[in-house]
Amino acid sequence: MIPQTHLKVLHMLYERLKGSDVNWVVTGSLGFALQGVPVEPHDIDIQTDREGAYEIQRLFSRCVIEPVKFKESERIRSHFGALRIDGIEVEIMGDIQKKVGNQWETPVDIKRYRHFVEIEGMRIPVLDLEYEYQAYLKLGRIEKAEMLKRFLEKREREF
Repeated sequence: MIPQTHLKVLHMLYERLKGSDVNWVVTGSLGFALQGVPVEPHDIDIQTDREGAYEIQRLFSRCVIEPVKFKESERIRSHFGALRIDGIEVEIMGDIQKKVGNQWETPVDIKRYRHFVEIEGMRIPVLDLEYEYQAYLKLGRIEKAEMLKRFLEKREREF
């Protein structure tokens, strides 16, 4: 079940972004929950492209707690920033790249893996769970990947 606090903030994000040119999706635990995965979201993760990350920051400038900038870790890099809206942290990730072996993949084309979930009158873009499963495997986040795999297998058996 998705907490009301998260749905309220999701409404705010949706209302500002639906009329914009920002190419965005909800990912992470809220994206999973929106697709029926039994997880409790703690924050909201928004994946977009480079331009979208800076535009979301501009649209929510009064909520910025970490300005968007290019950040790189051992396995992932993106234009990363964070907002706090009504007490909920919203992470923004633009042009995410994963390191596989010694190579950085090209930034994720989220339009390729995006589909929509209807909730409370909103049409929310989310990343396909099969894509999410593969992404977590590449990042070495095996526990999350296995959880998604079990959910996908169970869903497949039920259809």
